[in-house]
Amino acid sequence: MDRPDALPPPPTEAPLIAAPDGACDTHVHMLADKSEFPLWQGRVENPAPGIPFEDWLNQYRNHLAQMGCSRGVIVHSILYGTDNSVTVAALDRLGDGFRGIGLLPDDASEADLDQFAEWNMAGVRLNYVHGGVLSWDGVQAMAPKLAARNLHVQMLMHAHLHIEDLETQVAQLPVDVCFDHIGWPDLSLGVAHPGIQTLCRLLAEGKAWVKLSGLYRLCDAPYDTADAIVAALVAANPQRCLWGSDWPHIMLNGAEMPRAACLLDAFHRVVTDTKTRHRILVDNPAQLYGF
Repeated sequence: MDRPDALPPPPTEAPLIAAPDGACDTHVHMLADKSEFPLWQGRVENPAPGIPFEDWLNQYRNHLAQMGCSRGVIVHSILYGTDNSVTVAALDRLGDGFRGIGLLPDDASEADLDQFAEWNMAGVRLNYVHGGVLSWDGVQAMAPKLAARNLHVQMLMHAHLHIEDLETQVAQLPVDVCFDHIGWPDLSLGVAHPGIQTLCRLLAEGKAWVKLSGLYRLCDAPYDTADAIVAALVAANPQRCLWGSDWPHIMLNGAEMPRAACLLDAFHRVVTDTKTRHRILVDNPAQLYGF
């Protein structure tokens, strides 16, 4: 089956305020030319054509330099399914200061998990919105094995649809849970929505983490429509917030292609305190990812 090609990201420009020394972009994806690494049959699009792995690595390094980041977390893309090889190859090339979030199926073996940890993975990703290769039941069964290897769960869900039903189970897991893209809420429902309040409560109780990422999937630039919810999450517990660019912005699904600098500018617009910025950009990722 033919699939559409992703758009290439625009060149990364410098933000109004660079990230501080030691900052980490906790959410990017690594890609390659479609001939270089096995792609998942269930994918909805192909990587942008004509860009080989080496060029993606160079673009990523430039992206980090422009942002002011020296550390990064590569979140394995569903375009490759459970074949984590493109992410593993990137981690091997990038060296210290970089960790991965990979994909595993429900039936992953102890040997699979051992290999996963040896690959410098920090956690496993669950897409609760679209499904894919790992289920919530699979995560719950796998959680003690993840905990034994100091791995956590990164989860994509809609806060306004899912988190109220999951709150008790999330809080009881023996591993950290990190929610992507500010919980991917319907912004029109506002901060007072029970889903956002539930996410804030999990943060306040130290039962979850959240990435201040993916704002361009929720609203248009300059992304100020998301400011109130971002502010509420940071106020709930700044020690449980992270920032990520979601570069190179694949699977747009109708969203406008963002400029990464504008996404960091949006973070700085809401988080104005230097100490809190440092906590979210440097200290928190060092704690969760073991830098």
